[in-house]
Amino acid sequence: MTYRGRFAPSPTGPLHFGSLIAATASYLQARSQGGEWLVRMEDVDESRTRPGAADGILRTLEQYGFTWDGPIVVQTARKDRYRDALRRMIARGFAYPCGCSRAETAGAPYPGTCRDGLPPGKRLRVWRLCTTGEAIGFEDLVQGRQSMTMGGDFVLQRADGLFAYQLAVVVDDADQQITEVVRGADLLDSTPRQIWLQRLLDLPAPSYVHIPAAVHANGQKLSKQTMARPIAVEDPAPTLLAALNFLGQPAAAATSLGEIWERAIESWTVTSIPRVTRRLVSGGQIGSKPSRRAATFAM
Repeated sequence: MTYRGRFAPSPTGPLHFGSLIAATASYLQARSQGGEWLVRMEDVDESRTRPGAADGILRTLEQYGFTWDGPIVVQTARKDRYRDALRRMIARGFAYPCGCSRAETAGAPYPGTCRDGLPPGKRLRVWRLCTTGEAIGFEDLVQGRQSMTMGGDFVLQRADGLFAYQLAVVVDDADQQITEVVRGADLLDSTPRQIWLQRLLDLPAPSYVHIPAAVHANGQKLSKQTMARPIAVEDPAPTLLAALNFLGQPAAAATSLGEIWERAIESWTVTSIPRVTRRLVSGGQIGSKPSRRAATFAM
């Protein structure tokens, strides 16, 4: 089977360094194996989408020398596919209506209040997936063997009618025939839920590579919510070289962006990626600290 990887940013703002790292890792993993690399806009949470952000992300990728295969998939155009998947799980008895509010379920795994039917006085708010409390294990090419227990029945369709990320990404990966998912270690918690959904929907499971997360000097993960700065687009080479350094890859001096990519593809190796959270410190340097996730989940 042809290797198929993907980069799936959320169009909630400009591309930042943490997203560039994920894009670079997934791109090199695909191209080094002669595989395909797809781009998907994960805008399933429409409340967070910013106008023009998707186009801005694509322009930035192009300026950094990324090329992708096939059309751009947009989640908001695929609601019928998510609805079909939800109906299948309802029909099989895997999903159930829940009338509990966020305030009632905040801060703890869902206790299963509505598993046996909506209690008196409650109306349908969300659809939840039944979980069994079993440990889900998988082999991660960077983080090693993982074994995690899902906590509580999780939401598949929200009270506002929007489909949950976990459901959408599983359906998308299957439809796009993704063979391997390369993404940040901050999403390790999502993997057992997605594997569980794949099993219930009789979908193939891709392999997983969770790369270290980039964090601010204060320890916060780089994200739009933590005010991560957009990456420079005028002179992308230094930032791309910094991303390769972050990923533990050799980044020899090159005369052009194309040459950087050519050398990076030739020398790419997953085993060189560190299993640590990497901290951006003053002066643009990169430091490291032990990864809480690796310590918690690796066996």
